[in-house]
Amino acid sequence: MLTSPTSRLDEFLARPRRAMWSMALPMMIGMALQTLYMIVDMIFIGMLGAEALTAVAFDMPLVFLGLGVTFGLGSGVTAVVARYVGARDAPGADRAAENGLLLGLGLTAFFTLLGGVWGRELLGVMGVPASLLPLAWEYFGPIVYGYVFLVLSTFLRSILAGEGDMRTPMMIQGASTLLNIALDPLFMFTFGWGVWGAAAATVVSQAAAAVAFVWLLYAKGRNYVTFDPRHFRASATVMGELARIGAPASFSFLLMAIGGGVFNRLLIEYSPDVVAAYQVGGRLDHVVLLPMISISTALVTLVGMFRGAQRLDLVRGIVRYAMAWSIGIGVVTAFLFVPLAPWMMRGFAEEAGIIAAGTAYLRIIAWGYPFIGISMLAGRILQGLGLGSPVLLLTVMRLLLIAGPLAFVLVYWIRSPVEWVWAAMLVGIVVTAGVSIAWLRAGMRSAENGAQPRRAVELDAAEHTAPV
Repeated sequence: MLTSPTSRLDEFLARPRRAMWSMALPMMIGMALQTLYMIVDMIFIGMLGAEALTAVAFDMPLVFLGLGVTFGLGSGVTAVVARYVGARDAPGADRAAENGLLLGLGLTAFFTLLGGVWGRELLGVMGVPASLLPLAWEYFGPIVYGYVFLVLSTFLRSILAGEGDMRTPMMIQGASTLLNIALDPLFMFTFGWGVWGAAAATVVSQAAAAVAFVWLLYAKGRNYVTFDPRHFRASATVMGELARIGAPASFSFLLMAIGGGVFNRLLIEYSPDVVAAYQVGGRLDHVVLLPMISISTALVTLVGMFRGAQRLDLVRGIVRYAMAWSIGIGVVTAFLFVPLAPWMMRGFAEEAGIIAAGTAYLRIIAWGYPFIGISMLAGRILQGLGLGSPVLLLTVMRLLLIAGPLAFVLVYWIRSPVEWVWAAMLVGIVVTAGVSIAWLRAGMRSAENGAQPRRAVELDAAEHTAPV
C-alpha cells in the first residue's frame, strides 16, 4: 500500500531520526550502485589502455559540470517542494514542481547547445592534449546529446524526494545503473565501440530512467504532486524562489568542475599518469562520501519539512544527530583507506606511475573525510532552511581562495612534489569545514528569528502586484 506524503510527514515529525535513515538508506543503496557503475566503468575504460583512461579523465570535469548543475537546481526543487509539503500546501508543491521542470528544460537547451557547438573547444580549454582530443570527444559527444534524459530523471527524482519518497527513485535509478553496467561490456567490447560505447551505455540507461519517472509522476494517485497541463502556469516568482535556493548549489558544482579542470592542467605538469591517478582517486573518494551525500540529501527534505511545519526544535535535533554520524563515518573510513590505498589503486591501473600518485593522494586526502562531511551537511542544512548561498560561497573559499592558489604556487613557483598539491587540497577542506560550522550556527539563529515561508497563493499575489 502506498504511503501519502501527508501521512509520511506526520511520521517524520514523530520519529525524525528514523525518518533520516528511511530516506538516506534507500538513497545510499542507489548511490552505491551508481558508485559501483563508476568504478566498473573506469575499469572497463582502463582495459582499453592508458590513453583511453587519461582521455576520459579529462572529460570528467565537464561531465561533472552537467551533473552538478542539474543536481544543484534539483536540490532547490526538493527544498521548496518539501517546505510546501511540511506546510501542507498542495498547490504550492504542484507549482514548485511544474516550474522546476520548466527550469530543467531551459537548462537542457542551454547545455546541449553549448556542448554540441563548442564541446571540442571546451575540451581543449580544459587541457586535453591534441593527441587525445578525438578520443575525449568520443566519450563526451554522446553525453552532451543525451543530457536531456539526465535532466528529466534528476528533476523528477527531486520532486519525489521533496515528498519524502526516496525508495521509489532508488529502485528506478538502481535498475538504470544495473542496465548501464550490463551494457558497458556489450557496447565497448562485443560491438567494438570502445570509449564511444561507454558513453552510449550511459545515455541509454539514463533514457530508461527518465521514461520510468515520467510514467510514475503522471500515473494518477501515485504521489502528492500532480501534473495537469491544463492548469500549468509559468511563474517568475516561483521560478525565482527555486533558483534562489538551487542556483548557488549549481554554481558550486560549476566551480568544482572548473576546479577539477584547473587541477588537471596543474597535474599534467607532472605527467598524464598523475591526472589519471587524480580521477581514479576521486572515484574512490566517492565511495566514502556516499553515505555523507545520502544523509545530507535527506536533510534537505527533512529540514525543509520541519521548517515548513514550524518545528525548529526537530531541525536542531536532526542536525546534531546527522553530524555525529557523518564525522564518525569519515574517521572510520580514513583509517581504512590509508593502509589499503595501494591495493585499491591496483584495481584500476597497472601503470606504476598511476598507482604511486593515486596512493599518495588517498593517504593524504583521507584525513579530510570527516571535514568534508561537516561542510557537506552544513551546506545542505542551510539549503533546507532556504539559504542557498552558503553552498556556493564555501566552494569558492575551498577552491578559489585556498586550494587552487596554494596548488598553483606549489606547482609553478616552488616546483614541489605532487604530494604537496594533495596537501593543499586537504588544507582547503579543513579550513572550509571550520567556516561552515560557524555559518550553520548563524543560519540556525536566523531561522529561529525568521518568519514562515510564504504560501503559493501569496507568491502568486506578489507576482501580480510587483511593479513592472
